[in-house]
Amino acid sequence: MNSLLNQRRCSYLVCGILFLILNGCSPYFHQPTKEKRARLGEDTKLTPSLRTLPPPTEKLVAAVYKFRDQTGQYKPSESGINYSTAVTQGATNILLKALEESGWFVAIERENVSNLLNERKIIRSSMAQFKPENENLPPLLFAGIILEGGIVSYDANIITGGAGLKYFGAGGSAQYRQDRVTVYLRAVATKTGKILKTVYTSKTILSQSVNASLFRFVKFKRLMETETGFTTNEPSQMAVTEAIEKSVQSMIIEGVRDGLWNADAKSGDKLKLALSDYEIEQQDAKATDIYGAKNDISRSRISIMPSVSLLRYSGDYANPVNKFGFGGALNVGITQNWNLQLNVASATLAAKKNFSRDVTISEVNLQYRTLPFQKVNPFIQIGGGIVSTRNSGFFEFKGKKDRMINGGLGLEYALSRTVGLNISGQYNYFIKDEFDSIVSGSVNDSFWRANIGLSIYLGGGYSKKAKSKSL
Repeated sequence: MNSLLNQRRCSYLVCGILFLILNGCSPYFHQPTKEKRARLGEDTKLTPSLRTLPPPTEKLVAAVYKFRDQTGQYKPSESGINYSTAVTQGATNILLKALEESGWFVAIERENVSNLLNERKIIRSSMAQFKPENENLPPLLFAGIILEGGIVSYDANIITGGAGLKYFGAGGSAQYRQDRVTVYLRAVATKTGKILKTVYTSKTILSQSVNASLFRFVKFKRLMETETGFTTNEPSQMAVTEAIEKSVQSMIIEGVRDGLWNADAKSGDKLKLALSDYEIEQQDAKATDIYGAKNDISRSRISIMPSVSLLRYSGDYANPVNKFGFGGALNVGITQNWNLQLNVASATLAAKKNFSRDVTISEVNLQYRTLPFQKVNPFIQIGGGIVSTRNSGFFEFKGKKDRMINGGLGLEYALSRTVGLNISGQYNYFIKDEFDSIVSGSVNDSFWRANIGLSIYLGGGYSKKAKSKSL
């Protein structure tokens, strides 16, 4: 008996140690247990591509007076007022650094130009005492363009979520949050005041937390408790830097494309590649919504759907059982969002004792597809039909007929432009309580049905009127 208890204790201890190792070793590699020396600033993922842009024919002299935070946003806080700003107040410095990294601009000092002018006055007064009057300071550079704009929005908690599970005192959880920062940048011609180009970019900021714990009595009055976890927060300064670098890159490429400034003629192939990549990126951005989902699927109007089903009878007989069925459907799109479905299936509805009926299910459903241009397309449906008793063959419509209505929901995942995986569930309710030949209680007979099948698109397009209504 004692050996058995010792084995159990050892197993609990080993499980606890393994739990800590598996769930906690990764974050502990980066624990700040020691002081760290100062280091050079990190590059963002976009910095290398900014440095490798095709060189210009001649660098542009650009002035930046103030590129500031225009949001007025403070950090979100759950414990009261927080007067710390959500984004950096030094965006001008970040923009000037991005201009230098690109190799396209000669940035001139304008943010603190008063300090520069005062210093030049001091130099002139000193030079007047020791040098001839005809020796003057060189003139200041004047800008060909002025870069204006700023950080226009900081949207907190655009996506939040998490999951967790505990079983017998052991479990874990994970939470995440996503914020979003948006930057606008425009180029203004100093001679005419004309706005030459305006671009805007955005960057998401991810925060996530992972925790795991074990709480277990290993013996009488002996409690074992362990926990581990880590939290990572993407620095908002790095997100702002990447968004600003992206706006500078976009400004350069769009300006070359529109003939506002010119790249070096020796970089022809490199320039063509940069322009083509940017064109693809623009098309991709137009097809992507704020949450990162792409509207890049164009479903045809007509499709067929072979499927298998799992049905569960719910009526006046006890102990219902699950039965499999199969069938097919024809889908005809009214608009991109609204779909008309004709469905026929062969199945069996049964209970463990005294009841089993082979049926043919014929129904007409009206579906509303919520995201018709995305890979994952959830839908809801309502409809009605007839359940016919069959004696022989898989599909027979001559037997006893019972009318029913149904409602359900599901989703379709586009495997390609012509094939999709369709999963749905629905509840079917008979109009009269006569399906199982017993009239009892206040609720009519019904059955549940789960379907999985393939949507095979055959073709057919939507009219412009139907498309505009769906959008």
